[in-house]
Amino acid sequence: MTTKTEAARQRKVQKEVDGRDARKSRGGSKPPMQAGAREYPVPPFPKQHQPKPGDERRLDPAPMYDAPFYRGSGKLDGKVAIVTGGDSGIGRAVAILFAREGADVAIIYLSEHADAEETKKGVEAEGQKCILLPADVSDMSACTKAVAATVKEFGRLDILVNNAAFQVHEHDFENLTAEHFDLTIKTNLYGYFYMAKAAVPHMKPGSAILTTGSVTGISGSGGLVDYSTTKGGIHAFTRALSSNLAPKGIRVNCVAPGPVWSPLNPSDKEADDVAEFGADTTMKRPAQPEEIAPAYVFLASPQCSSYITGEILPIVGGY
Repeated sequence: MTTKTEAARQRKVQKEVDGRDARKSRGGSKPPMQAGAREYPVPPFPKQHQPKPGDERRLDPAPMYDAPFYRGSGKLDGKVAIVTGGDSGIGRAVAILFAREGADVAIIYLSEHADAEETKKGVEAEGQKCILLPADVSDMSACTKAVAATVKEFGRLDILVNNAAFQVHEHDFENLTAEHFDLTIKTNLYGYFYMAKAAVPHMKPGSAILTTGSVTGISGSGGLVDYSTTKGGIHAFTRALSSNLAPKGIRVNCVAPGPVWSPLNPSDKEADDVAEFGADTTMKRPAQPEEIAPAYVFLASPQCSSYITGEILPIVGGY
């Protein structure tokens, strides 16, 4: 084959691909991916911003957390769980699916009383008991009291979900103050440590501790230096604690979500950014809380994951 012939072959392939590219351009981009039991909202969303800590009832569109097509099968029958940050977002969806699987649930939250009451209604609608415990997880004594109140109410503790978090962006590192950094570290890392310290003495073999990490703990985020630091720390904390607690029969695992439609982000991001939240993922949309919660059920259930500990499970909408 001559060089001239080979060059002509290359131009032929190039022309075919260029033609397809042009047709794609005229036809617009592909729609966001829908692969669930029901269709989920896609960007652009209404521009919105909330003061901390954020209220789920004010989000537009409302987060989808109740997973109506998810059928419980007794995976957590007789268990008692604590979910921090359980008033809204991922925490609310986890609490409701835990209840659907047979667990009673204690919800620890900061001050979002209306949201917490809504979560409690959801848990009770599944036929399980729920208590609400306002507490600041960055305060060790508050964590100890919340665990003690749970054990007093339910007589046991089998599952701890460390999920509460603080996140506020700062795009210019020079403007990231020590106060801001300290608040993020105290809530996201110390809070997980304090809750685990309080919970472990009450846990028996077969119990589980779950943590909420983040894609930012894997890849980092320039505008969330402090938050990314804590999420990377949570991943390491999970793996180290899993090794430490293995002799006690307590499994420790982490779910690391990408963008999730919950009050955390609209109470962090500017309104324009919220409108396009999740659009840069492979699925071109954020996850809804009910799409993340089944992973927590899987990792909490001894029937499903008895040989899994120290794992970080990314749920990031594709790579």
